[in-house]
Amino acid sequence: MRILGLLLILGLAGGLYSWWSQRPAELHPDDPRLATGEAGIVMLAAEWCGYCQRQQRDFERAGVRYRLLDVDSPDGDRAMRALGARGIPVTVIGQAVVRGYDTAALDQRLSPLGYDVY
Repeated sequence: MRILGLLLILGLAGGLYSWWSQRPAELHPDDPRLATGEAGIVMLAAEWCGYCQRQQRDFERAGVRYRLLDVDSPDGDRAMRALGARGIPVTVIGQAVVRGYDTAALDQRLSPLGYDVY
């Protein structure tokens, strides 16, 4: 009888752990994903970054509507820290984060939004 009770307690504990671990993580208040919703785009970049400039030109040519955050500004620095990012560009598309000038990942995220960039 004690073994049955122990198994019941272990089963309940496992179920609670499973339920608790599937909850979405809370986002930091400075995280740009709070502002993007499902389809918004934010690019974290710097003037001195060649890849950032290239991606900005690509976005401008394709008519992508996005918000630019300069990582050298206080807002951009806080956003980088909130994302745990170390390099740029970082592009937040909806709730997805694309790190670096990754044209395949950007195309995968932008195509469903109607943008033909790459």
